[in-house]
Amino acid sequence: MTEPLVWLPFDPADLGRVPEGLRFEVVLPEPGVPLPASAAEVAYYVQPYRFSVLDNEVIARLPRLQVVQTLTAGVEHVVGFVPDGVTLCNGRGIHDDSTAELALTLILASLRGIPEFVRSQDRGEWRPLWRPALADKRVMILGYGQIGAAIEDRLTPFQVDVVRVARSARAGVHAIDELPDLLRDADVVVVVVPSTAETRGLVDASFLASMKDGALLVNVARGVVVDTDALADALESGRISAALDVVDPEPLPSDHRLWQAPHLLISPHTGGASSAMWPRAHRLVREQLERFATGRPLANVIERP
Repeated sequence: MTEPLVWLPFDPADLGRVPEGLRFEVVLPEPGVPLPASAAEVAYYVQPYRFSVLDNEVIARLPRLQVVQTLTAGVEHVVGFVPDGVTLCNGRGIHDDSTAELALTLILASLRGIPEFVRSQDRGEWRPLWRPALADKRVMILGYGQIGAAIEDRLTPFQVDVVRVARSARAGVHAIDELPDLLRDADVVVVVVPSTAETRGLVDASFLASMKDGALLVNVARGVVVDTDALADALESGRISAALDVVDPEPLPSDHRLWQAPHLLISPHTGGASSAMWPRAHRLVREQLERFATGRPLANVIERP
């Protein structure tokens, strides 16, 4: 019996311990380049770490496909391409540490005025600023899952009061329908919700109006969670500030009004892009393939209607 074929976007040796009972090929689909003939045999497809429609279109050309494994936590870009009968697994856990680090970086840089210091340095100017500290702030984590918990772990030493919010209430976690009351007391709001029909446009004009004067909004979720124009209006009013790792649209056009918005720090969707990613990605994929090879249930399975 032929061993199941796995397409990987990296060298199988990177797995550390290569699971037995499987065959491997390194395949990174490229525009205009035909797929290998082995496409007819692929059982497990680990997608490259990128947001490319090409990688999703490849799925339809793998007739024996059983599993699609993403290296992203969000799957909104791929879920519509996965046919019935094929299991979709996400990269939950791969980006927790890296994204949490960036969230903390954006918070501290924004509060302590690092962008202003960098601009002053570029001009050769010595301009001391009196800035707010993170200590003693109330920080809301909106979307309290694994990444939210990782963010809280890094916030704990800073002597803050953490408010946890998720879709539904549980011990120590508020329900999302409590937002109007919770927002008015939050000094920092970190958005880390998944992109769904319910969360699209969640941070709208009403949400922003409910935030206290001087509050900081940090988005490390998806750009579509925030109403871009409403946020730009709020920033231009001077009432709040923001730090965004994700925006809508992406990439942000050079003439977009957000580039000129005051009190805003932008990073170009780099939450997961750090040296912490690949060791965790390789570990997750290895564990998944060991499960697959031995017939055990896979982790991170996305339930679809």
